[in-house]
Amino acid sequence: MAAIELTGLTKDYPGGVRALDSLELTIADGEFFALLGPSGCGKTTILRTVAGLEQATAGTVAIGGADVTRLPPGRRDVAMVFQDYALFPHMTVTDNVAYPLRIRRVPTAERRAKAAETAGQLGLTKQLDRRPGQLSGGQQQRVALARAMACHPKVFLFDEPLSNLDARMRLEARTFLKRLQRELAVTTVFVTHDQAEALALADRIAVLSDGRVRQVGTPTEVYRRPANTFVASFIGSTPMNLLAGTVTADGHVQVGDARLPAPAAAVFLPGGTPVVYGIRPEYVRLVAGPAADAVSGEITVVENLGSSQLVTLEGPAGTVQAVIPEDTDARPGTTAHASPRPDRVLLYDPDDDGTLLAPPPPTP
Repeated sequence: MAAIELTGLTKDYPGGVRALDSLELTIADGEFFALLGPSGCGKTTILRTVAGLEQATAGTVAIGGADVTRLPPGRRDVAMVFQDYALFPHMTVTDNVAYPLRIRRVPTAERRAKAAETAGQLGLTKQLDRRPGQLSGGQQQRVALARAMACHPKVFLFDEPLSNLDARMRLEARTFLKRLQRELAVTTVFVTHDQAEALALADRIAVLSDGRVRQVGTPTEVYRRPANTFVASFIGSTPMNLLAGTVTADGHVQVGDARLPAPAAAVFLPGGTPVVYGIRPEYVRLVAGPAADAVSGEITVVENLGSSQLVTLEGPAGTVQAVIPEDTDARPGTTAHASPRPDRVLLYDPDDDGTLLAPPPPTP
């Protein structure tokens, strides 16, 4: 078993900088777990602390039920793939892949055979005698993966391993990496600032900011029910619309001059309660004319997304975005009316760290 448990994990740096703040996380055996957040949120510090490359100021790290907090990296049975792959430029692919086995004093013939076998599983048989400078970015990435796999670790730690690839190669590598992790069933912790990458790859995601966990959940959970306004604005290919509003006596929400539908749970909030009205652009549609349940405004920007368009409206309610079909006639400078899908509305507390107040009912 290779579950990872982080308890009260704190990391302070000189100058009063706190990178991790009493962090609690449990990662299940065999799980593909993503650490997601903006730069400086602490995700790489977590990874390096699990690997033993950083020492925690306080708290514990357990792998497979064993406390490894004070163990050196070589005794933790983890393998780390870095953002820049960290390959030895003077070594061949075979020697790079076999290097961890060399450190463990595995006999030369055995480690070279194991390196060839592992590299072959990743389609590198023809590159065994080449050096990193003779390989493409995708091939270098696979060499780094093969090196991590060669010693059969309990845990894989990936520090933004796809960030140096171009857009097309990233998509291919993403599919390859997910399939590989499923086949190996090795506990994997994946650091990324790319929310699309995390949503596509992970079984569960921890969204972080300022060294704290803001939400842990499946990709569906963090996308459909962000626990606070930080997660709501960070997750999604387009940011969630977050509008200032007030609950009405009959359970609607007054936003600007519009009286918008709200989740059923909103009826338990007293009339006059200030809220943040959250709705993803994907769940906003344009309607033909003014309506009580629609936000009106001037279209200021139209962005072509290929199979759809992202339109931005400016009006009394503030800035509202909607994802609309590609063939919809939407032109900057014209007036439009945007209506939210009621079953996808979320209400947040405008004060208490933007905490979720009223989610929609569960989707069947």
